[in-house]
Amino acid sequence: MNQLNSTYLKQLLLLGVIIALVLLLGWQLYTFIPGMLGAVTLYILMRQYYFRLTIIYGWKKWLAAIVFILLALLVFVLPIFALLQMLLPKLSYFVSNTNEFGTGLDTISKRMQEIVPQFKFGDAQIRDLIQKATSSIPGVLGATANMFSNTTLAFFLLYFMLTEGRRMERTIQSYLPLRAENIDHIWDATRTMVVSNAIGIPVLAACQAIAASIGYALFGIEQYMLWGIVTGLFSLVPIIGTAIIWVPMCVYLFATGNSGPGIGLLLYAVIVITNIDNVLRFTILKKLGDVHPVVTVLGIIVGVPLFGFMGFIFGPLLISYMLLLIKIYRVEFGRNEMGKGETSNVKSEE
Repeated sequence: MNQLNSTYLKQLLLLGVIIALVLLLGWQLYTFIPGMLGAVTLYILMRQYYFRLTIIYGWKKWLAAIVFILLALLVFVLPIFALLQMLLPKLSYFVSNTNEFGTGLDTISKRMQEIVPQFKFGDAQIRDLIQKATSSIPGVLGATANMFSNTTLAFFLLYFMLTEGRRMERTIQSYLPLRAENIDHIWDATRTMVVSNAIGIPVLAACQAIAASIGYALFGIEQYMLWGIVTGLFSLVPIIGTAIIWVPMCVYLFATGNSGPGIGLLLYAVIVITNIDNVLRFTILKKLGDVHPVVTVLGIIVGVPLFGFMGFIFGPLLISYMLLLIKIYRVEFGRNEMGKGETSNVKSEE
């Protein structure tokens, strides 16, 4: 008995040290979690094609890894940095010309009060809005600088994940205390969610950006391409989505006396921009991975504060994991509990 208690205490002590180290490392590496998750995402998207090149066609592992990294740079990274190059000067201009924006908001506010007398948006609210907007810009710039380091880390990890992929997967599988079929379920859920969000979300944002740019061009919005891209980005925001951009656009047109274009843009936004989300979800995105919209919305709400931009992918994945693990728990342990219950019933009958 004493030997058993001693072994049990040693086990608890070792588990405590392991958990403490994991928490310490997680706390120190928290800033780089998006880069790690980015590497995992790219690995899941590439592994099938990477193994085909290296196993079936006999490519060198290092060469295939470099080719896939270069392709990822072209497809994923360069468009993002091009977008930043377009948006950052506008943010700098906004910071340098807050008075100009304040005057414009004041003009729109007075015009809206003429149309709707109940509309109340005074100087204090305008100053508060501008102050909040300008105070958030340094955070955006800091996140942009952090993106460079996370991108570098993601591709550094991706190289070793690809070249050591088989060994890595076997090691992970050996540590999971589950049966083989349940490990397969976890892998299928992971791949479905990653593909659905890593490919589906950019496709959805790009389509809404194109549709919004066309609408803004038709109804006389200046810099319609820029505002279309911003609308596409805000399509990622749960529930409200693109309305964050096109509703103020319509208000601006009405406030500046352009009622016709305002009505036209409002109808276009409600009929076209808003419904693109529904059309794509029931066509292209359903084929990529049939993920319920509630899982996606709740996952994004949870994931973005935790993981930043990568939360759009791994937030829904956390929700899916929770539901899947509950199901696996019932399969793994429910049967045992049922067996115990049946045994006790038999004994009581005897």
